[in-house]
Amino acid sequence: MIGTVLYYVAGALAALSLVFLVVAIRAFRGRRWLGSLGSAGTGALFLSLAALAATLGVSTQGYRALTLEEVAATITTVPTGPRAFQAFVEFADGRDTTLHVLGDQLLVDAHILKWRPLANVLGVHTWYELDRLSGRYVDIGDERSMPRTVHSLKTAKPRDLFLLAQRYTLLALLVDTEYGSATYVEVTRPARFEIRVSTTGLLAREVEGP
Repeated sequence: MIGTVLYYVAGALAALSLVFLVVAIRAFRGRRWLGSLGSAGTGALFLSLAALAATLGVSTQGYRALTLEEVAATITTVPTGPRAFQAFVEFADGRDTTLHVLGDQLLVDAHILKWRPLANVLGVHTWYELDRLSGRYVDIGDERSMPRTVHSLKTAKPRDLFLLAQRYTLLALLVDTEYGSATYVEVTRPARFEIRVSTTGLLAREVEGP
C-alpha cells in the first residue's frame, strides 16, 4: 500500500535526522561550530521531510496509484423492482458491500489527485479513490422529482490532503490539482460491470459473471 511505503520512508528520514542531530550535539560539545550548525540544519531538513512523508501517508489513505488503466471495482447489478436495483460492489482491495439504488442507471464517480512534476520525479504519479455510487434517471424531469439514493465509497481519513496543502507551502509544492470523473450505465437486467480508471477518467465495461 502507498500509505505503508510512505510510513517507512518517514521512519527512515526520522532516523537520519536523529543521527545528524546527535552529530550536531557532539560537534557543539567539541566547539566545532560550523560542523554543529551544518549537521543541525541537515537533521532539521530530514525531520521536515519525515513529517511530510507521514502527513502524506495519513491524508492519502484509501487512494491508489493509477497506471494506464486498472479495475477499481466490480459491480453486479440486480433489478429489484421498477427503477430500483441492488448493487453488489467488490473493491480492488478486497472489500465488498451491497447497496440499494433507485433510478434507471448506475452512476459511479471518483476523486483523482494530480501531482506536480516535482512529485513525479520522486515516483508519485496520478492517484485515485472511488467517491460515490448513486442512481441516475434517464429523464431530467425524473432526476429532479424522483427519489434519489447516494452512497459513499470513500475510505474515512483523519486528515484532508487539500486542506493541508492550503495550509502548508511544502505540500502545495507537490499537489497540483484534484478533479472528478464519472461513468454511468443503464440497468435493465442482471449484469456485471468493471469500473475502470484510466488516465482519461472512469469507464464501465460489462463483463461475464464469475
